Amino acid sequence: MTIAESLQSIGFLTDFRESQLMYPVILSTHLACIAVFGGMILMTDLRLMGLALKSMTVTEVVERFRFWKRIGFCIMIFAGLLLGCSEAVKYSPNPFFWIKMVLLALVGVHALAFRPTVYNNTAAIDREPKLPSNAKLAGVLSLVLWLSILSMGRLIAYYEGGNNKQAATSATAEPVARLRTFK
Repeated sequence: MTIAESLQSIGFLTDFRESQLMYPVILSTHLACIAVFGGMILMTDLRLMGLALKSMTVTEVVERFRFWKRIGFCIMIFAGLLLGCSEAVKYSPNPFFWIKMVLLALVGVHALAFRPTVYNNTAAIDREPKLPSNAKLAGVLSLVLWLSILSMGRLIAYYEGGNNKQAATSATAEPVARLRTFK
C-alpha cells in the first residue's frame, strides 16, 4: 500500500470523501475562501505596487486586511488539506498539484523574506516620498505567486494521467453507447 493509499484510507477521510454533503461543502468553502482571501491579497499587492487604494496608506491597507487574510488563509489551508488528503491517490501523480505545493512553499519563503522589511515595516514605507522598490517587488512577487497557485489549482482538475484517462474515456463512451442503442 502506498503512502497516498494509506493516507486516504484513514477512516474520517474515507467518510469525508464519500459524503454527498460534506465534500461539496468543504470544496465550496475552500473556493469561497480563495475568492475572499485572494481579493484581499490582490488589493494589498496592488497597493504595494502603487496601483490601487492610493488614498490609503500602506499601513491602513495591510492592517485592515491582515486579520481577515489570516483567518481566510487558515480556513483555506484546512479545507485544502482535507480535500487533498481524502483524494491523495488521485492527486499524488498530478504534476499541477505538486507545482501548487511548491508555489505554496515559495509563498512562505516570500513571507519570510519580506515580512521584516515590508509587511511589518509599513510605517517606514508610508514616510518615504515614493514607494520603495522592495515594497513594489514584494507586491509583484506575491501577485505572481498567488496567480500561479490559482492557475495550478484550477489545472489540477484537468490532469488526465495514466488511469484517469482510461476512466474518463470509458465514462463518456458508456452513455454514448447507450444513446446509440436507444435510437
